Amino acid sequence: MPAETGKAAGSGRSRVSRRFPQFTRDTARPEGGGRAAPGGAPAPARQWPLLVVLGLTGLGLLIVALDGFRIGTMLIGVAMIGGAVLRWALPSVGMLAVRSRFTDMFTYGGLGLAILLLAMLAQPHAWLKIPFLDDVLHFTV
Repeated sequence: MPAETGKAAGSGRSRVSRRFPQFTRDTARPEGGGRAAPGGAPAPARQWPLLVVLGLTGLGLLIVALDGFRIGTMLIGVAMIGGAVLRWALPSVGMLAVRSRFTDMFTYGGLGLAILLLAMLAQPHAWLKIPFLDDVLHFTV
C-alpha cells in the first residue's frame, strides 16, 4: 500500500498512511555519524575517533601476542571506554557512531568495563580481589 493514497473523498487533501512501507528505500545515519573533520580533510583525519579506538585495540592485541596478557587486555578495555567517552563528548564521531548515542555509549562503556574488570580478576595473582566471589565459587562447587 503506498504512503499516499490520493485525495480523500471530497476533502481535497492527500491521505497519508501510518503503516511502515513494505520495502525500505533508505537508512538514516546514526545521530552524530557525520564527519569528525571537514570534508576537505584527508580520509584518516575525518575518521580519527574510530582510528584512535582501533589503534589502541590493535596495540592491546599486540601486547597480548607478546605475552603481556593482563596489560594488553586492560588496554583493550580502556580503548572501549575511551570510545564511549568520545561518543559522549564529540558531536560527530564518524564511523564510531553505529546506533543512537545512548546505545553506543552503553555498549562501548559496558563492554570496556567488563573487559577491564575481567583482566584485573584473571588468575594467577589477580590485581583485584572481590571477597564474595570466593564464597560463591565454594558454594557452587
